[in-house]
Amino acid sequence: MKGKGGAFSPRLFGGGLWSMMAMGQFYLFSLVLGTLGSLCVLFTVYWVQHWRGGFGWDGTNLMFNWHPVLMVTGMVVLYGAASLVYRLPQSWVGPKLPWKLLHAVLHLVAFILAVLGLVAVFNFHYHNRISNLYSLHSWLGITAVALFACQWLLGFTIFLLPWASLSLRSLLKPIHVFSGAIILSLSMASVLSGINEKLFFSLKNATAPYSSLPPEACFANITGMLVVAFVGIVLYILLVSSWKRPEPGVLTDRQLRFQLGPGSRPYPVAYMPVASGPSQ
Repeated sequence: MKGKGGAFSPRLFGGGLWSMMAMGQFYLFSLVLGTLGSLCVLFTVYWVQHWRGGFGWDGTNLMFNWHPVLMVTGMVVLYGAASLVYRLPQSWVGPKLPWKLLHAVLHLVAFILAVLGLVAVFNFHYHNRISNLYSLHSWLGITAVALFACQWLLGFTIFLLPWASLSLRSLLKPIHVFSGAIILSLSMASVLSGINEKLFFSLKNATAPYSSLPPEACFANITGMLVVAFVGIVLYILLVSSWKRPEPGVLTDRQLRFQLGPGSRPYPVAYMPVASGPSQ
């Protein structure tokens, strides 16, 4: 990390303004993401509360209404937030174990909410003698939850417990990351198809058909677009390599700038320059 004569390179320690801009860009994305995630949940709650009658746990439509709220909260918002734990600059320095625990706990809470969402819809179907798992929406949803369960167990046994070797973790890490993105994408597809399916089932009378885009349909469609925006930003942050937790011995330009803010201490690893610039 040092230049000639032991002095730190201007490339590394210059550009304090750009360092602050890079940091600000990350936290701007985080602010937008937090706002979108909150809106996804709030809009879903308002939709079922205002147009679908609210909530209950009695086998009626009121019980079904827990299903979209719990699935959006668990399989989209909390799942997306848990996926980004290692993108936080604070997670790049110090021991990794606390961040592993946070990552695992957030995913576990998301999984519990998803299971409760499935219980709500299966109980509703049982009490009303409706068939289960016949629609594309249900296939997408159950596949996402099943893969999620496998993903969490794999992560717990391989990446959280200390028995696995570094070579095994290195081999499975790309699969783990890719599977996470697939599960989030499946969850988004399931939510969108579920919103559409619910509107088709509910808005079929002559006074307010779905095709006339009544207020409920417009509001639910907007909720779906919020989900798309949230998932899109999560996937973008996951794909930006310079926001990933640095591998041992390597720092990209942007990661280094994050570490070289005012009063900060450099991350104690070697520096490897990469092709990046302000536009990336």
